This record gives sequence, C-alpha cells and structure tokens, in this order.
Amino acid sequence: MELKFILESLLFSAQKPMSTKELRDLLSTAADVEDADAAVKALKKTREDDLIAALEALARDHEAAGRSYRLTCVAGSWQFVTQPEFAPWLRVLVGVKIRPSRLSQAALETLAIIAYRQPVTRAEVEQVRGVNVDGTMQTLLERGLVEQSGRAEVVGRPALYSSTPAFLEYFGLRSLDELPAADELRRIVVEKPPAPVTADGLATVPPEQLALADKVEGATSATPEVAESAPTLAAAAAEPEVKAEASPAAPAEG
Repeated sequence: MELKFILESLLFSAQKPMSTKELRDLLSTAADVEDADAAVKALKKTREDDLIAALEALARDHEAAGRSYRLTCVAGSWQFVTQPEFAPWLRVLVGVKIRPSRLSQAALETLAIIAYRQPVTRAEVEQVRGVNVDGTMQTLLERGLVEQSGRAEVVGRPALYSSTPAFLEYFGLRSLDELPAADELRRIVVEKPPAPVTADGLATVPPEQLALADKVEGATSATPEVAESAPTLAAAAAEPEVKAEASPAAPAEG
C-alpha cells in the first residue's frame, strides 16, 4: 500500500489540519500496536522527507484530477480544502458564519512591515510608516496575527514583534517564504538606538542615552513597497478557502 494513500485516509478523516510531525507520530503509533502486520511496522520510522514527498505527490494527483477539492499545506499543516469557486453553494449549505471584520488598510500595511522585517520593534515600524501605530498594533495583537517575540538588545530593551501561525492561516500561506517578494522593503535603513554600555554585567547608561529611546519618531512616509504589499495580503484574504471535513461529497466551510 502506497504511503500517499495512507496519508490521504488520515487527512480525509482528521477533524483538523495535521503537521508532518503529527502524521509521523501516527505512523509510529500504528506500528507499535500488538497485532500490526509487517506493512504497518515498515512505516514506523518513515523519514520526514519521504512523508513530504508523498504529500506533495498526493496534492499533485488531486490537482490534476480537477476535483472540487484539493490538498494544501497552510502554516505547516496539511488539510483538504474545497476550491474557492464553490463557495457560493457551500455558504448556503453550512450557513453564513459570523467572521471577524476585515483588516483596515493601516493594519495591512503595519502587518506587511512586521511580516517582512520581523522581529521588529514598534518604533521601527513607525519609522517605516511615518505614523503612530499604537492602536493598529493593539488590533493585530488582539486578532492573534502578531505576537511579542522577545526584546531588542538596545537602550530600553523595547519589545520585538513577529507574525504568528494565525497570520499564515489568515492568508493561506505554507510559510513566510511564500510571501510576495519585497526586497526593497527589507532594505530600508531603520535607525536603532545604541546598545547599552555595560560594566561588570550591569548596564551603565549615560543620561543622554536614556532619553534616546523616547526620541525615536517616524522619519519617512510609507513606501510604495508597503502600499503594494498590503493589497496583496488583502487579496489573499478576500476569498478564504473552505475546508472539507468528511468527504469530497460533503465539504464544509473552514
């Protein structure tokens, strides 16, 4: 029995997306069952590369078949989803669910800066956008699209922010590598406060340096690259995919 068909049965029956680690654990657990046959035991130590290759082959098979659903990887987890063009009928079948309001243009621009430059401080985001982002950042944090991921090694040790797995799910991305190219956005020079001076393991910061962190203000207006990235992300979120929970004949909206 081919590995890809075993994985197909697991993903088709699963009630949620599954990562390669979860799939490998399932194969290993099945091999440890007392009455497992030789074919099942042979898959106990399946390599991750072989697993991914089988999943990608399975995805190509479904795509070539022209079905109403396909296999896709979002935020590192694999799942069956219905094709977007069938959404009008599926909405009638499952009912219209209350969804969070769409992100504003300001939120999309801020999110684009964080996604491309992460980890990044709030002050660095403001330098690129040229405006205060306190309210926008709070919205992104509440929506779970951004999270605090550490502290910068500069005066005042401001919080660093990065995107979350929910960000990848929102835009249907497998990983950050699938973000549209924006090299210019990454190359924008952003001034950073100097690292604190230390002596015997203790920070000894002159008074003039203590005030430096409070003086960081927006220095440039939003760049064309930021404006271009935001609509791209908005377009990706405009037509969300609908997950198939049970069978090809009975898809359900995700």
